[in-house]
Amino acid sequence: MSFPTAVRVMLAVQEKKPSAVDIYRPLRQYIVTAYGELEAQAAEDDLDAVRQLRLDLEKPPDAAATPGLRRDLLLSYYRALSVIEPRFPISPDRAHVHSLTFTWFDAFKPNKKASQQSIHLEKAAVLFNLGAVNSQIALSADRTDAAGLKHACNAFQSAAGAFAYLKDHAAGRASAGGATVDLSVECAAMLEKLMLAQAQECFFEKVIADSKPPALCSKVARQVGLYYEETYATLNSPLLNQHLDRTWISHVQLKAAQYYAEACYRCSLDLHEKEEIAEEICRLKIGINALADAKKSIRGVPQPLLDAVNKLETNMNQNLERAVKENNRVYLMRVPEASSLAALPAASLVKPISMAEVLDASKETLFSRIVPDSCTRVLSKYTDMVDNIIRTQAEKLQQGSEITRVKLKEMDLPESILALEGNFSLPVELKEDVEAVQISGGPSSLEAELQQLRDLTRVNQELLVQTEELLQKEANEDAQFRAQFGTKWRRPQSSTLTKNLQDRLNKFTANIKQAADSDARIERSISDNLELMAILNRRPIESALPSLARPIMSLDGNEDAIVGALKQSLRQLENLGAQRAGLEDMLKEMKRKDDILPKLMSSTGSQEDLFRKEISKYDQICGEIAQNIEAQEQLLLQIQGHPTQYLLAMHGILVFASVDLLARIVAQNEEFSAIFNLEDFKVARERSYKQIAAAVAKYREIKENTNEGLKFYVTLQDAITNIKQQCSDFAMTRSIQCREMIEDVQRQLPGLNFKADGRTGYSYPSADQASMQRNASQQSEQQSASQHPQAAFHNPPGEQPGYSHPHPAYATAQQAPYPAPTAQYQDLQRPLSHQYGQPAYPGWHGSYYNAHQQPQGSQPPPPYMMQSPYPPPPHQGSYYRPQ
Repeated sequence: MSFPTAVRVMLAVQEKKPSAVDIYRPLRQYIVTAYGELEAQAAEDDLDAVRQLRLDLEKPPDAAATPGLRRDLLLSYYRALSVIEPRFPISPDRAHVHSLTFTWFDAFKPNKKASQQSIHLEKAAVLFNLGAVNSQIALSADRTDAAGLKHACNAFQSAAGAFAYLKDHAAGRASAGGATVDLSVECAAMLEKLMLAQAQECFFEKVIADSKPPALCSKVARQVGLYYEETYATLNSPLLNQHLDRTWISHVQLKAAQYYAEACYRCSLDLHEKEEIAEEICRLKIGINALADAKKSIRGVPQPLLDAVNKLETNMNQNLERAVKENNRVYLMRVPEASSLAALPAASLVKPISMAEVLDASKETLFSRIVPDSCTRVLSKYTDMVDNIIRTQAEKLQQGSEITRVKLKEMDLPESILALEGNFSLPVELKEDVEAVQISGGPSSLEAELQQLRDLTRVNQELLVQTEELLQKEANEDAQFRAQFGTKWRRPQSSTLTKNLQDRLNKFTANIKQAADSDARIERSISDNLELMAILNRRPIESALPSLARPIMSLDGNEDAIVGALKQSLRQLENLGAQRAGLEDMLKEMKRKDDILPKLMSSTGSQEDLFRKEISKYDQICGEIAQNIEAQEQLLLQIQGHPTQYLLAMHGILVFASVDLLARIVAQNEEFSAIFNLEDFKVARERSYKQIAAAVAKYREIKENTNEGLKFYVTLQDAITNIKQQCSDFAMTRSIQCREMIEDVQRQLPGLNFKADGRTGYSYPSADQASMQRNASQQSEQQSASQHPQAAFHNPPGEQPGYSHPHPAYATAQQAPYPAPTAQYQDLQRPLSHQYGQPAYPGWHGSYYNAHQQPQGSQPPPPYMMQSPYPPPPHQGSYYRPQ
């Protein structure tokens, strides 16, 4: 993408200059007079804020300041004026703010000014400056790149929006009080068109930079020329012709001719590609003549603009010369007259940006407390009137909807129609229950959960076996050493230390067996109720419901007409219901937006007249509501077949005949009712609902039981894994003690030699060898004691002989004959309450399978009579507590 190197010349508007004015004192004096000193003191911050905005506005724009800040200042001040206007009437009237006069100078004739004791001049001037600042922002943008070009285009459209808002909302009021020409409706309209022309010109620069097709470029250029032509026409009006600088008129005139010629030039390029040489020559001549005519009367235009026009004229002349030669040598076409050609097409790509949102002061908090008491009372009266209308009409709408619902229910509509079409549905709650069951897997998923229960049972049983083998292996080794060394093997027996562990393992085993019985009951329940729950696998579930049968015979061949009439009536009823909802929302929205406070505060006429005018806004919607209710009553009578009802079934549709068909089918009513048998269908439908509800209840019961089982087995697995680790730690601790005791015995019996054994870790001496070694050890000890008396064994009171040098790892356990047990072993010696916390699921204690909590000699209750079919989790209930 390449952009033109030469910047095209455009126009910006200078701001109007204000005279300084003290807005603080007159407003404060009015507040004191009208509302009191306390209100004036409460409004001090708001008054200071408005005064500061006006002071900032009076300062001349700083060249170094950002134009965007100036724009934001203007927007803030305009919104503040919008808040002030309904609260503080500014006029020469002594009862109003009469000491405040606004003075503004003309933007195009700075020696002219206008003064008014009216806020309308102030608001119009601020809007003018807002458009001017946006035009300056656009002119300062760098249009040689895409971002700058887009920024300029948006700013020109914002300027056009500001001038359009000035033209439509403020210029007329300001001019009525004697404003300068720049605030006239004509000037605002001219500036709006000028800004649109320059915004469209930005688009033309973009399509040229993007190398778009000549036909598109011609349409965009032609619209630029049209906007300039409209601007030029307004500039030549009597009011503006002598007011603006002549260079502006020349600039706009030349721009209009330039872009008309540009459109002709781009169109000729497209015609040349299509080999329509004759029209190409004519378009080029038209464009060249337009440029020549404009150049004759212009003066004072910038040289870059003249250079761009001359360059365009040169290009067109060159293309014209080439086209004429080609036509004379090759095509020999007759060049048409200019008047015979159609007008060049145009494509508008810009529009004024609406200022309504950025100028909206509804969210401003300035002077929010200032509301005259008289206006408050009057406004309350109007609000009551509106509330009464809203309440009455809302009741009519709700009553109409309720009547429709009751009437259709009496006629079994639309349920019967849906049933006959096969589109009926379950009641909402029951359907939600079935969908929840199907999402969770449905009855077919219960077998997989049963398999999970079996797998978890097997895993827990294997863990128990492994744990018991650990304890048994340690007990066998301890018994073997105890039998071999006799009284020398002084540590406690394994069965004494592992009693609590073994008791717990036994309880685990009993609980697994008990839970297995529950598994079997669940499996039997699934098997017994599988046929009942199979209905939940139907997708959609409605396919399991009974349907209405078609009539055995056709009645008179007019069923299609009857069906069509009823369906159309029902659709109309549905549309009326939707319309009622929309009308109710419209009523609420009208009330929300119905703010007549500004009008009430500024109105000088009769309040009753104002109320009648404002309340008439609701007449149209009240009429629409009445028409809706009346149309509904007619439709209900038509559907109901007043005074006689008639029931038909045709192509799976249950209908009530319309009035115009009743006379033809009343005689066949009894015969048809006997054939159709609608009551039996209703009975069958209710039976199906009950069956589905029972299947859902049974599925949930089984699902809850399986979930409890899974929770139980998972928690039990954690508990068994934990006790297995304790048993492993216990066995390791006993193994360490065993090695240390063997070393002590070896020191006491010199000559003993324990060699590694693949099975136990040591080889043990025979009984004779052990006796000889003991005798030799005793002799060696006596000799050693006689030779080295200082090394004789000396034990503190209460200490066992032979342990003068305890193992370093257990040096603190001086009172025990063996090294102190490990921390894990100590944990095993404590009561279970020190190892497991309080139960986290106290609700499980009432479970049927928590057999250890039953009184001694009592029998457990039958299955499925308690909350859960499984014991509480092992580490949460009381059944692991030592008995």
